[in-house]
Amino acid sequence: MKIRKLVTVVEEILSDGGRPARRPLKKVAAVAVLENPFAGRYVDDLAELVDAGEELGALLSKRATEALGAPAESFGKAAIVGEQGELEHAAALLHPKLGAPLRAAIGGGKAIIPSAKKLGGPGTTIDVPLHFKDAVFVRSHYDAMEVRLPDAPRAGEIVLAIALTDGGRPHARLGGLTKEEAKKEDGLR
Repeated sequence: MKIRKLVTVVEEILSDGGRPARRPLKKVAAVAVLENPFAGRYVDDLAELVDAGEELGALLSKRATEALGAPAESFGKAAIVGEQGELEHAAALLHPKLGAPLRAAIGGGKAIIPSAKKLGGPGTTIDVPLHFKDAVFVRSHYDAMEVRLPDAPRAGEIVLAIALTDGGRPHARLGGLTKEEAKKEDGLR
């Protein structure tokens, strides 16, 4: 894979709704801008992108965990495909193999890794969906992190992002299953 650039975005949320957070919440996105080898043409076999998903998953997961500097509680992934590509190119990167290196980097994660994909040009934003890594029904961790690069993706590129957090929303109070109550057996509850 030809990577044009790597970007790491770190957010530290100290207050929300005019009230200090019980503890700061850190959100991190590790992002790669890569050349789309299939831009401008239809190809049946997307194995090259599937394999790249594994490599980039390892690279971005390492960058994200280092930037987070704490155990990850939530995770998510997303991709934006430039106008000469197709959504299936994003799916090839995100789904078959990217999850294993991400789970390895954070030391587990039984829940499905939420994802988003879209087509767009330079400056397109994407909300990387987030939820608790071990039980998807932990409501306090339903969140997202916006990723936007002013110069990407170009027509023949793909933006790939992995996001991690070290906690749930700052003032979560909607009830439901808590991370402490979660059984963490099947990725659901």
